[in-house]
Amino acid sequence: MDIANLFSVKGKVVLVTGGAKGIGRMIAEGFVANGAKVYLTGRDAPACDSAAAELTKLGSRSGGSAHALPANLQELSQCEALVKRLTELEPKGLHVLVNNAGAAWGADIDSHPDHAWNKVLTLNLHRVFTLTQLCLPLLERAGSHEDPARLIHIGSIDGLRVPTVSNVAYAASKAGLHHMSRVLAKELGPRHVTSNVLACGPFATKMMRATLEAAGDALMEEMPRGRIGTPQDVAGASLFLASRAGAFCNGALIRVDGGASHVSKL
Repeated sequence: MDIANLFSVKGKVVLVTGGAKGIGRMIAEGFVANGAKVYLTGRDAPACDSAAAELTKLGSRSGGSAHALPANLQELSQCEALVKRLTELEPKGLHVLVNNAGAAWGADIDSHPDHAWNKVLTLNLHRVFTLTQLCLPLLERAGSHEDPARLIHIGSIDGLRVPTVSNVAYAASKAGLHHMSRVLAKELGPRHVTSNVLACGPFATKMMRATLEAAGDALMEEMPRGRIGTPQDVAGASLFLASRAGAFCNGALIRVDGGASHVSKL
């Protein structure tokens, strides 16, 4: 059994939503550095272009590359246009769809605005289904009995536990995403498409910046591993699920949190 091939993603075609920044960028970098062809999408077109150029340079030795396909995923028409363009560029199919794009809204129950639910649930939950549905023909084209196509959903430990900060819509959206992944695993497994979740804990992202600046030291003390996540942590988990090593994982939820979700405050 050759470990290099067991964990290889070389030559695979990958779409990462929210791939220009944060955890999406970390995941995209892991794929490009290991020889995959990665498409980055998100509403910030300049950020997508910049990230694609930087990552392509990084992948020069491995044969990996990155390409910008900007789109505002809140809009159904832009999701449809995105997948149409991807189909033109990759008629042989899509091996991996990483549903990473997300939004958060921190507010207590008294001040949480109604419109925040539309923003958060649309991007974090509804559009995961939308893109999965639109990409299915491409995913089925690339998947096989031995090496299925992959759906990798970026969830959160806030969908597993009651969050330490008040973010009701975000926590609910991630809990819904976790369960939808299990439903998709059952329905799409026979079609050679697997569905799994990475429930992420704290990473150095824009979403976490304020928390880390205000209480970073206290957070580190409470983390069982004594640190927050690194790009290698979430990229490594993604590469495992996308490689032959992860081909039999379907409907799984992997906590990429250093044990943070098991810390209980009494």
